[in-house]
Amino acid sequence: MFALTPCAAGCGRYALTGAPVCAIHAADPHKEALRIADYITGRERIKDLNAPGLTFENIDFSRRRFFGCNFTRSSFSRCSFGESFMRMSFFDFSHFHECDFSKSDLQFLSFGGASMLNCTFEGSELVHANFGGATITECLFNNSNLYNSRFINSELYSSDFINCNIKKTYFITAKQEGISFKSSNTAEAIFEYGEEV
Repeated sequence: MFALTPCAAGCGRYALTGAPVCAIHAADPHKEALRIADYITGRERIKDLNAPGLTFENIDFSRRRFFGCNFTRSSFSRCSFGESFMRMSFFDFSHFHECDFSKSDLQFLSFGGASMLNCTFEGSELVHANFGGATITECLFNNSNLYNSRFINSELYSSDFINCNIKKTYFITAKQEGISFKSSNTAEAIFEYGEEV
C-alpha cells in the first residue's frame, strides 16, 4: 500500500510519491502532475503510488497495472484508463470528465464521493467497487460485471447499465434519473433496505 509520508510543510497532509510535500504545497503542482504521469506511462506496473490532489489532462494511462495507489481528490480530464488492471486503489472525491475505463479489470476500488461526467466503463470488471455518494452523469457501464459493488447514496443521471451483471450491487438511497438497466439482472440487485438476494 502507498506510503503515508507527512508533508514537509507540516500541513497534516501526505507527501506525493517522490516529493517532500503534498500537491497543495508543491512549488509547481502542474509540473508534479506531469512528473507522476511520466512515471506511470513509463512503466507497465505501478505500485504504492501516492498522488492525491493532482490534475491530469489528456493522458493515456491505458493498459497499465495499478496496485495500492492513491489518487484521492485528483482531477482527470480526457484521460484513458482503457484495458487497465487495478487493485485496491483510491479515487475518492476525484473528478472525471470524458475519461475512458473501458475493457478494464477494476476490483476493490473506491470512487466514493467522486463526480463523473461523460465517462465509460463499458465491458469492464467492476467487482467490489465503491461508488458511494458519487455523482455520475451521462456515463456508460454497458456489458460490465458490477458484482457486489456499491452505489449507495449516489446520484445517477442519464447513464446506462445495459446488459450488466448487477448481482448483489447496492443502489440503496441512490437518486436515479434517466437510467437504463435494460437486459441487466435487476432482480438480483439491492435497491431498498431489507432486500435479500
